[in-house]
Amino acid sequence: MNSLIYNIKQGFIQIFRNRGMSLASVFSILAMLFILGIFFSIMMNINLFTEVVKQDYDQVEVYLEDEVTQEQTEEIMNKIRAYEGVSDVSYRSKEEALEIMKERWGESGYLLNSLGENPLPASILIGVDSIDDAGMVSEYAGSIEGIEDVQYYRETVEKLTKVTRFLQIGALVVMGFLIVVSVVVVSNTIKLTVFARAREIRIMKYVGATNWFIRGPFMAEGIIIGIIAALVSTGLMTLLYSRVVGGIGTQVLAIVSSPLIPTGYMAWNMLIIFLALGVSIGAWGSIISMRKFLDA
Repeated sequence: MNSLIYNIKQGFIQIFRNRGMSLASVFSILAMLFILGIFFSIMMNINLFTEVVKQDYDQVEVYLEDEVTQEQTEEIMNKIRAYEGVSDVSYRSKEEALEIMKERWGESGYLLNSLGENPLPASILIGVDSIDDAGMVSEYAGSIEGIEDVQYYRETVEKLTKVTRFLQIGALVVMGFLIVVSVVVVSNTIKLTVFARAREIRIMKYVGATNWFIRGPFMAEGIIIGIIAALVSTGLMTLLYSRVVGGIGTQVLAIVSSPLIPTGYMAWNMLIIFLALGVSIGAWGSIISMRKFLDA
């Protein structure tokens, strides 16, 4: 415990001694984490939207014209039920559609109470034996009289999957480059402290101090820099994301019927990831800067 307290204390002292370079290290890691946070929040919301869409991935939803009677609806359902590849057919009333919409809107569902007349159409949900059958079933259902529109999400999901994969690859490439830059900057920052204390380090080695005892304060310095950058970047990303959710969250919900991920959940996950990355970058930066002096 005494050794840990000593390392942390020395880490803070060294940061204040090299305030300029320490600040540069913090900003370097902060910039990397901030860019990562942007990619992370975008991908998380795209994944959420994709999952919402996938709930209807194995089914086709056809919307009925308002003039269609209950008897005509039964006739349409019987036609669809008899078509090859159809596993299940069910009816969804206008009222049920509105309730589902309110559930998807979550806390903002009360906004739909001011609509007055229900604008949503009644629909028929068609389950298919396999995803490959959905295209033919949707074409057949759309040709039946009394059907106003057909909603089929396969193409949308495929496009979203491609976009998500592209963003993931792009995020990994950018993150890898920025991590390398951050490690180099942190390493150079700590090297200044190492050079300033080179004589002290040699004396400590002569009297039998272990490499890890000597390395401890410098690792603490790197880890503290990483933690500071992680906390600041999490705060900035949380502020930015909350503004985005507050500004366009309702509009996005109305357009795609999928909510944005709550700010609290996003902030907590980013904090964990940022702390892990910040601490790792700081620790590796200090280890690299000490290799020459400790012959490790």
